[in-house]
Order: sequence, then C-alpha cells, then structure tokens
Amino acid sequence: MDDTTCGKPGMLKVRNLHIGFKTPEGFVRAVTGVGFDIGPGESVALVGESGSGKSVTALSCLRLLPEPQASVTADVMDFDGTNLLTLAPGEMRKVRGNKISMIFQEPMTSLNPLLTVGFQIAEVASLHMGFDKKKALAYAVEMLGRVGIPDAEKRAGEYPHRLSGGMRQRVMIAIALVCSPRFLIADEPTTALDVTIQAQILKLIDDLQKESGMAFLLVTHNMGIVAQKAERVMVMYAGQIVESAPTADIFDRPAHPYTAGLLASIPSATEKVARLNVIRGTVPSPMFFPAGCRFNPRCPFATKECADEQPEIREMEPGHLVRCHYPLRQGANG
Repeated sequence: MDDTTCGKPGMLKVRNLHIGFKTPEGFVRAVTGVGFDIGPGESVALVGESGSGKSVTALSCLRLLPEPQASVTADVMDFDGTNLLTLAPGEMRKVRGNKISMIFQEPMTSLNPLLTVGFQIAEVASLHMGFDKKKALAYAVEMLGRVGIPDAEKRAGEYPHRLSGGMRQRVMIAIALVCSPRFLIADEPTTALDVTIQAQILKLIDDLQKESGMAFLLVTHNMGIVAQKAERVMVMYAGQIVESAPTADIFDRPAHPYTAGLLASIPSATEKVARLNVIRGTVPSPMFFPAGCRFNPRCPFATKECADEQPEIREMEPGHLVRCHYPLRQGANG
C-alpha cells in the first residue's frame, strides 16, 4: 500500500490521503498516498521545499481547501474518533478554532481589513467560549499580551494595516490560541518575527502543550525551529512523505538523499564556505511528476531503477521510515 503510516497512534489519524485540483489543463494530483498519526502532546514537523504539498496537506485536515475545485479523499481522516471527512459544514465549523486551530502563513490575507484585531480575536471567544462582548474584548487584550504585543489594549483597537508584519503574525497566533485547542497546526508561525519573539511564541506553545496535552503540527522551512521544537520530522517531496523519523535521527543520519540535501543546505554557524550547498533543479509541478521515484531527476545517486519504478515506503529501522530504493546508511556524509 502506497501510504506512509508514521507516528504514535492517537489524536489525528490520516490514511492514504489524496488531494487533487480541477484546473483548465485537467485534474492535477498534488498529494498522493500520505498517511500519519499524531498523538496527544506530540510535536511533529512537516518540512520540504515550497511546492512539496505541505500546506495543502495541513489545510485538508481542517477541510479548508476550496470546493468543488479541490478533491480530498482518504481511507481515514479521524480526529479523536470523529471522521472529519463526513462532518456536515456546521459541525466542522465547531471543530475549527475550538478543537483544531491553525496559524496561517499570510496574516495580511487572513485577517479582515475592515475589523479591528481585537474584534477578530473576541469574535472567536464569543463563538466558541460563549463570552459576552465585554468579556470577549478583555480576553482579546489578554491574548495580545500573551503573544508579546506591547500596549495590548491600544493595539486591540487597531486595524490590520496599521500593524507591522510581525505584529499581524502575532495577532494570527493569538486567534489560533484563543480556545487552547487540542491540536494546533502552524504554517510558518514565526515568519517575520525576530528571534526573541520566536522564542516567546514557541515557549507559549510549549506551555499550552503541558497544560492541555495539545498536539502540534509545524509546517516550516526553518530547520533551526525544527531542531528546537519537534520530536519527530516528516519530510515531504512532490506530494509524498519520503522520510519520517525522530528528529535526532533525521539530523544525525538522514536516510533519503532529499533529506540529506536539505540538511546540507543549512549554513554553518562556525565554518566559512565560499558557496552554500544546494539541491540541483526544482520541485516538479504536480502536472509533471516524473516516473519512478519523484526525486530521481535531482538525485545524485539515481539509477535506472529509480527512473522506472516508484519506491514503496518502508521501515528501515524501528520508527524510521523511508521511500527510497537505495537509502543512505551513513548519514549525509556517508
């Protein structure tokens, strides 16, 4: 079965997820055969280059992809015993923001430009927590302070365009955390934030996880945050998860050439180099995924078998899964 099933059983269970889009050129499959488990309190990172399918995978779990243009099918998409794919729209709205929240990547397009940021946070508290207007606004100010916005009471009355990009991102984080959700999806949550605020936000998420057992799925390009925050990493390429393992294993001895390439591209803090390492080529368009292993045109170790036959996901060792005909055994430098 072409389905990555990685992680400990628990809160979110996904099996054989397929995501496609209707386009003028025809039906395009963006994600194929993805599966994973994320348990209570677990922190998991989903990493890969832009265009790998990370964000659409995350959005599909909240059923936020546009219909009918998007087609999402799965053998299982279960959250705490509830089948997310069969929920009526009204029932799904009760899940979003309450049980499952998401920090979106682009705050300027996610926030309503006609409403103050305080109102937008208070609206979530009123809808899901039953607060009256006065209590909801007071709670909104409290949340703005918790995510590091100074003079929170004044900022609550501002419109999004009057805030900096970093402040808008923090407002998005505040909205996502209003209801202390049981599962938080974060798509590049610390974009445009300086390292001090990044640390504050990550500590806030840590505190909420300890208080409530909240699970956390981090979608990011920042491997430094991955090393700091994630217990397990899923590496995605061209609509498939190509490797999944505990974070220490991913960094110490990656098994897939793509993972090794990503890690080799990280600038060194101590070693001076004339040129940064890169992975040659680009992520293929979903309209033109190559035959065989989807990474084979960019892989320095590709063979004829790689071009002809798509590898199955397999467990190389306990907890370490890889989709590769010839996985690396000695890490990125082996």
